[in-house]
Amino acid sequence: MKIIKAPEAFEPSAVDLFMSGSIEQGGAPDWQTKLAADLDDVEGIALNPRRDAWDASWKQSVDFGPFREQVEWELLGLISARVVAVYFASGTRAPITLLELGISCVQNSAVVFCASDFWRRGNVETTCRFFRLPIYRDDYERWVDSIRFMLARRER
Repeated sequence: MKIIKAPEAFEPSAVDLFMSGSIEQGGAPDWQTKLAADLDDVEGIALNPRRDAWDASWKQSVDFGPFREQVEWELLGLISARVVAVYFASGTRAPITLLELGISCVQNSAVVFCASDFWRRGNVETTCRFFRLPIYRDDYERWVDSIRFMLARRER
C-alpha cells in the first residue's frame, strides 16, 4: 500500500483504507506503521492521520487553521475510504476514534480491533453488533486478515 500521512494531499476517489485509532497525542503505540508494513503487499492507497509535525499545544478550535486542517483532512479521508481500519489500543481513551467509529458505522466500512481492557469496550462491541461490523478482540492477525479480505472484495 502507498501510505499518505496528514496533511499531505490525496484524491478522495482513490482512497482504499483509512487508519482510525488510538494516537493519544503520541502516547499510544504506533500501530499505523505496523499495519502499513503488514499490508505492504496490498495494492492501494491508505491514509494515516498520525501527523509527524503534530504540536500538542495547538488550540483545538475551528478558528485555528492547522488544527482545523487536520480535522478536515481526517474527515475527508474517513468518508472517502472504502475500508476503515479502527483500532482501540490498550490503555487509551481514543475519544476521536469513538467519533470516527460512529461515522464509519453509517457507511458500513469499519473493521474494528478492540483491546480487552479498552475503557469503553462494551460500547464498541454493542455498536459493532448493532451495525453488524466485524470486531476483533485482542486478535490483531485476524483483524489484519479481515482488512485484507474487505480491501480485496470492495470494488470502486
